[in-house]
Formats: sequence, structure tokens, C-alpha cells
Amino acid sequence: MNDDEISGYYDDNGEKLNPNLISKPDLCTTCRKDEDEDEEILCNLNRLDQAGEKEFICYAYESKFEERKNDDEGKDDVIKF
Repeated sequence: MNDDEISGYYDDNGEKLNPNLISKPDLCTTCRKDEDEDEEILCNLNRLDQAGEKEFICYAYESKFEERKNDDEGKDDVIKF
């Protein structure tokens, strides 16, 4: 097996998942982390895990339109969309 065959995302049954085929929730498009390469894997896993759910929940959401909070503020905030 080469690296292309074993890299990527897989479900519990070993089926390969393509994050490009999962629609990006509107919440993600307004998130500061949306285009952050360091966050891409975590964001993809979160979207893949919640694919098909009625409500998308992200505990790491940070709005692009709000000033950043101090590290201690808002740690337990939950954003539902």
C-alpha cells in the first residue's frame, strides 16, 4: 500500500470519507478558523461527524466579525446553528 491509500479520513467501518463531498455549514463560513490550515483537520472531522444532523454544533467557533476574547473569557461558550 502506498501513502495515498492509507491517508485521509475513514469511518468506523473502514470506509474512506471525502470531506469535499460534505457541505460546509453556514456557521463555518463565518468562522475565523475556516481558512486556517492548522485547524483544517479538526474542522473536517467535526463536519464529517455531524453530517446529516439537523443542527450543527461547533465548540471551537470564533466569529470573523467579533474581536477576539481573552483566553479565559468564553471558554465554555457553545454556538449552535
